[in-house]
Formats: sequence, C-alpha cells, structure tokens
Amino acid sequence: MNIVLIILTGLLFPGMINVVRSAFSGRKGPGLFQPVKDMIRLFRKGSVYSNTTGLIFRIAPVISFAAVISAALVLPIGPFKPVLSFEGDFIFFIYILGLGRFMVIVSAMDTGSSFEGMGASREAHFGMLAEPAFLVLIGSLVLFTGHYSMGEIFIAMRNGSGFAYGIGVMSAFLIFLFSLIETCRLPIDDPRTHLELTMVHEVMVLDNSAFDLGLIQLSNTLKFSVFGTLIADFFLFNATWWGALIIFAGIQLILAVLVAFTESFMARFRMNHNPQFILSLTSLAFLIFVGILLYLDK
Repeated sequence: MNIVLIILTGLLFPGMINVVRSAFSGRKGPGLFQPVKDMIRLFRKGSVYSNTTGLIFRIAPVISFAAVISAALVLPIGPFKPVLSFEGDFIFFIYILGLGRFMVIVSAMDTGSSFEGMGASREAHFGMLAEPAFLVLIGSLVLFTGHYSMGEIFIAMRNGSGFAYGIGVMSAFLIFLFSLIETCRLPIDDPRTHLELTMVHEVMVLDNSAFDLGLIQLSNTLKFSVFGTLIADFFLFNATWWGALIIFAGIQLILAVLVAFTESFMARFRMNHNPQFILSLTSLAFLIFVGILLYLDK
C-alpha cells in the first residue's frame, strides 16, 4: 500500500507543481498529467549511447531508480507499516539515496564531457554539504525516541509529548529544504534553465536519452514523494487508515504548492551562495540535536 501511494503521488507531483506555478503567473500552462505523458513517450523510445560511454553510464539510471524505490520501502504512512523494516533501516534509507546520487554523478563523469563533469562536481559538492544535516536530523530523532527503525521512530513521535510535535514541525521544515537540494530545484538549481554557468542536475543528464532519461526523471519526481512522506509522518498522529490517506494527500499537495510558490516568487541563489544556504541546514539540524539533548537531560 505504501509504495503504491508514494509512486502515485510521485507521478502527480511535477504536474501539480506546474499547475500551481502557472496559476501564480496567470497563465494556463501544461496539464496535470503532462509530465507523465512526457515520461511515457520517453519510455517508448530506444536509448542512444555515445561511443565514449561505458557500462556505468548504461546501468546508472536503473540503479538510481531502484535506489529511490528501495528508500520508499522502509517508510511508513500512518497505520500502514513499511514494506521493509529492520533495526538500523534509517542508515539504509540515507545511504541508498546517496547511492542513487553517486551513480548519476559517475555516469556523468563516464561520458568524458567536461561540461557534464562540471555538473557532477557541483552535485557532489552540494550533496557533501547537505548529507551531514540529514544525518544529524535522523540521528537526533533516533536519540529522542530510542528506536532504530523508521517505522518505530514515527510511532514514538506520534505518541510523544508537545515537545515531540514541536521537534516534528522543525524537522518537517528542514526536510522540505533538504528536498529542494536533493531534487535540484530553486533556489539551488532551476531545471528550466540551460545556462552553462548555473546548471547543476540538468547538465549531468544531457547525454541520457529515451528510456534512460525517463527513468532519471521518474526517480527525481519520486524523491519528492519520498520526502513528502517523511514530512507527512510527522503529522499523521494516531489517524485511522482513511484519515491517514486524507492527511497524506493533503500534505503532498501542500508540499507541491510550497515548491511552486518558492519557484514563482524566490530568486535563484548565486552559485557561490549555495554552500552558505546548505550549511545553514546543518546549523538548524544541530539546533534540533541540542534541543533534544537538553530535553533528555531534564
């Protein structure tokens, strides 16, 4: 059930962003299902490979997609238990997403293009700065709840005190900002631009085509749904199955609106300001960590 919900919302997420962004700008824009139609069209085509690319370039899109699906398997949705659950699965969640990013980076390097290598360098740099914040955040939740499984962590958070709900709100805000970095959206990157000096993720996949490009786009959209599920789990409390579905869908819609609002009204950061913004997330994560330490010492 969980993986079906995550995939469905992931497929609709880019369409919702486009619809809301078009409404903000006062134009009609593409339809809700246009990104899905674009991906289906790519899946029907045969991939073309450069003579300079090797095996890594060919298998990277599949591994990246499998990594996102694997991360989704350990996430609960309210009363719906995760498909996979084991002690320490939060470590698995963090590093399986890191594996997907790593494969896209090395596949860009495998093309032998300095242009794609530039984007891979920026992606690796931003990931290196962002991952500590996510590790500190999840580690803080483990310390606070005393559990080492994603499902048990969120159960403990929902049955906690008012302090736990406050930590949940701060954590949800941090995960939202982290999702913008992980999916290369504004204010870090703009997927609509093709300006060489500012491109990050888009430049890495310029040599990918057809089925491979569709897999990469699908993986990127599913990441939004994965992080949206993480955010929703902080607010599901003790909802029944139908209440959990309503809250889950509502939070995914709110997340899409927030992303569209950010992309419509917030200017893109200059490239040299991105590290400052990303490091600020680590500061917020450490603030949550220190707050939990002080609470536990009472």
